[in-house]
Amino acid sequence: MSFAQAIMEALESLNGNKMRSGLTVLGIVIGVAAVIAMVSVGQGAQASIQDQIASMGTNMLMVGAGSMNMGGVRSGTGTTNTNTLTVDDIEAIKRECPSVAMATPSVRAGSQIIFGNQNWNTSLQGVNEEWPKIRKWLVQSGEFFNESDIRTANRVVVLGQTIVDNLFPGVDPVGQTIRVRELPFRVIGVMAKRGQDSGGRDQDDIMFAPYTTVQKKLLSITHIQFSYISAISPAATYTAEQQITDLLRQRHKLGPNQENDFFVRNMTDVAETADETNRIMTILLGSIASVSLMVGGIGIMNIMLVSVTERTREIGIRMAIGARSSAVRTQFLIESIVLSVFGGFLGILIGVLLSVLIPKLLGWPTLVSITSIVGSVLFSAAVGIFFGYYPARKAAGLDPIE
Repeated sequence: MSFAQAIMEALESLNGNKMRSGLTVLGIVIGVAAVIAMVSVGQGAQASIQDQIASMGTNMLMVGAGSMNMGGVRSGTGTTNTNTLTVDDIEAIKRECPSVAMATPSVRAGSQIIFGNQNWNTSLQGVNEEWPKIRKWLVQSGEFFNESDIRTANRVVVLGQTIVDNLFPGVDPVGQTIRVRELPFRVIGVMAKRGQDSGGRDQDDIMFAPYTTVQKKLLSITHIQFSYISAISPAATYTAEQQITDLLRQRHKLGPNQENDFFVRNMTDVAETADETNRIMTILLGSIASVSLMVGGIGIMNIMLVSVTERTREIGIRMAIGARSSAVRTQFLIESIVLSVFGGFLGILIGVLLSVLIPKLLGWPTLVSITSIVGSVLFSAAVGIFFGYYPARKAAGLDPIE
């Protein structure tokens, strides 16, 4: 019997009991659909977080004053003193750390802004002219402030898109004047839309001004709160971290036994941790869904064993008129594979459909990969072979006389 004949015989046999064949296929369908949907959810979350981290700058470090707890580990002296970081420190980092490409001081102030008869509560961040390059954040319209604005502490601001949507509906904000804590500020630009970050915070609900302006005219301070630093490459972030730490300890005159009065946070570490966490979660989701495939495979074995018991007369007649044991084994094995592969293709269609519907219904990002689809087909075929071999072997071993 040729392979094509074996396929036709298998289809004819399965067609003879449609209800049982359909219920057997259903287990594989559910298993494959679950694997594809769960893996797409995991990969979608992973891609989303990677995009968020990439938008922060893959070779970025953050230096802050005082201490910060990360995972129960204290960074810094443990003091609440936040006056330990100065603009001179940041200038020294740019000048004396070879692995550092760019750096900006940063100070923040919460504030209510007013335009016309409307107002909006938001965050004002003071930075320098290198901020858009460090954060890889484009200016959508207008321009970002320059070194001259920093030096003269000009009252100019660049707005995030959320502020524009709420305060300037139908109006071009560039060139308009807003009031921040009763001080007039001229809008010179609008940042490109960023959306929410991985923590669900609106990245566009913010405005930027020269850090000197925020220091002198809004906060009345001379120190800075943070600094965002860009290394010359992602691989150089660890070298830059060490260079910054050594330099700041020297500048702050800290002894060998004294803890840092600052902290340095490497965003490459954050990216790698998030990537590893999401990779593990994707594997976990896929593994849980794969249990459904195993259950479907056991269902195939069960049905094929029942089929062997019911078709002893047919098997005996085939063998009595010359069919070899290998032909009988092949026929039952092909029936098992047809069930699993057919269920696999239906499962792929349903899994892809679920992956499309999940973002619309639940708002979760999904990403369907060719790897998960091909893997599901191969796995379902392997399930058919693995769970179908024993019933096929049992059928081939029957005595024709019995």
